[in-house]
Amino acid sequence: MKVALFTTLALIAFAFNSILCRLALGGETIDATGFTLIRLLSGAITLTFISFVANKKTELERGNWLSAFFLFGYAICFSFAYLKLTTATGALILFGSVQLTMICAALIRGERPNFLEWLGLFLAFSGLVYLVFPGLSAPPIAFSALMISAGIAWGFYTLRGKGSENPLADTTGNFIRTVPMILLFATPFYSQIQLSPKGIILAVLSGAIASGIGYSVWYSVLKHHTATRAATLQLAVPAIAAIGGVIFLAETLTARLIVASCLILGGIGLAIISKKIKGIR
Repeated sequence: MKVALFTTLALIAFAFNSILCRLALGGETIDATGFTLIRLLSGAITLTFISFVANKKTELERGNWLSAFFLFGYAICFSFAYLKLTTATGALILFGSVQLTMICAALIRGERPNFLEWLGLFLAFSGLVYLVFPGLSAPPIAFSALMISAGIAWGFYTLRGKGSENPLADTTGNFIRTVPMILLFATPFYSQIQLSPKGIILAVLSGAIASGIGYSVWYSVLKHHTATRAATLQLAVPAIAAIGGVIFLAETLTARLIVASCLILGGIGLAIISKKIKGIR
């Protein structure tokens, strides 16, 4: 139950992050560089404080530069890609890339999904395509490549977290290491950074809560999921975000959203119970 609860909380945090990004970047309350800078910095500060309170030290030696690079790469590519991609197109490219990256890595490592996992994966991905396909248009190739890069980076960041023995400390260390990266990256853009009170608040919420705390929770449950199952689980995020859009952004609840959500969540359910069925056998 604890694993299921934490997994659900992590996926909700990811969806909450998508909603915050839509509000900030879509509403032009802040630019992509400024949003990413504040997002990563606020995540690092929040996690450092939590780590210090929990352990009486920040444990800066935890985490590593390669994981931090993947985290930074995901965050910066994600922000810039959404400058030109629609929400639906971006979600399909991002989570499709995450899924394919993790599944390919799992197959290379010798992991073999069973029939129910493959079926669940197919249903979940079909539901995602059904949900976003009506909003697809011919996306700009450069920005599509950025979102593919974001998905690959997040896929590898997730895979590297499967062996974490101290998720909070590792996530804290990774976020701290992204700060010099984003500061260096932002150097040519300092004169072009555009901030507003609303944009700053949304970026802080995205970094401190949806990213910092959400990613720590995600790292804590990864060891309980296979790479295939972890990839499938993340397909729930677009559906959850869409439902959140209905609640928080007054978007219309359609039959298509309901059907797609059933396919995605049903596919995830198959992938999860497949492990239990295999264990029983």
